[in-house]
Amino acid sequence: MQQRMATANNIRQRLQATTNTVVSGQTIRNRLHNFGLRARRPVRGATLTANHRAARRAWWTQHVRWQRQQWVQVLFTDESRFCLEPADGRIRVWRRRGERFAEGAVLERQRFGGCSGMVWGGISTRLYHVVGNLTGVRYQNEILQPLVVPALQAIGPRAILQDDNAPPHRSAAVNTFIQQARVNRMLWPANSPDLNPIEHMWDELCRRVQQHHPPPANLGQLLQWVQQEWNGVPRAFICNLIHSMRQRCVECLAHNGGHTRY
Repeated sequence: MQQRMATANNIRQRLQATTNTVVSGQTIRNRLHNFGLRARRPVRGATLTANHRAARRAWWTQHVRWQRQQWVQVLFTDESRFCLEPADGRIRVWRRRGERFAEGAVLERQRFGGCSGMVWGGISTRLYHVVGNLTGVRYQNEILQPLVVPALQAIGPRAILQDDNAPPHRSAAVNTFIQQARVNRMLWPANSPDLNPIEHMWDELCRRVQQHHPPPANLGQLLQWVQQEWNGVPRAFICNLIHSMRQRCVECLAHNGGHTRY
């Protein structure tokens, strides 16, 4: 079905304009239901142009034959932001009818969103709190040199760094450092968070932090809990993420370089 985000009224109006047939919006919905179509919230995904899809297919071609022994040598990295007042819709409250505004049933929020902190992490490395804006020079001096290079050395001589195409990661200074340090870096397709297993680490970390009650009182406590829960993610969970890389490649091809279920 094309134009999946068209409403029943949109379809009704288009049908009337092209065929001069007048039907109700409910009739349109009934017909769609007969074909098994139901209105659902769309999955959110990164914008993928034709060039993005082509780059993802090229990445698949290069890595589809990789085995687990090769994927475990990849250091997957990324940054993520954690907010003192999360707004992901996961928070629920128990209440009876008529208790919508009862004491304890209202989630109080600061008017302008509260504070947040950004952290950098690599699978099997410690987290690093990024204070302020991350520039290419800071990425080199605060992350690559003290954290990434030792982590790659611990993995072994065939270790590979994976980082995305954010401007600080691809600055001229960083590229020069990567070459001088002889870091083997994976060519990464733009707008492809679904191919990076660390995104699932962030999601798991967010769930774990939100299980703390009461919620963190300040940013310092939030970051402390983030580091604590990061250290507590089971090794089996991490291994499953790494082992999912082959299936990610398969799905990337199956969707012609488009969005995957990851």
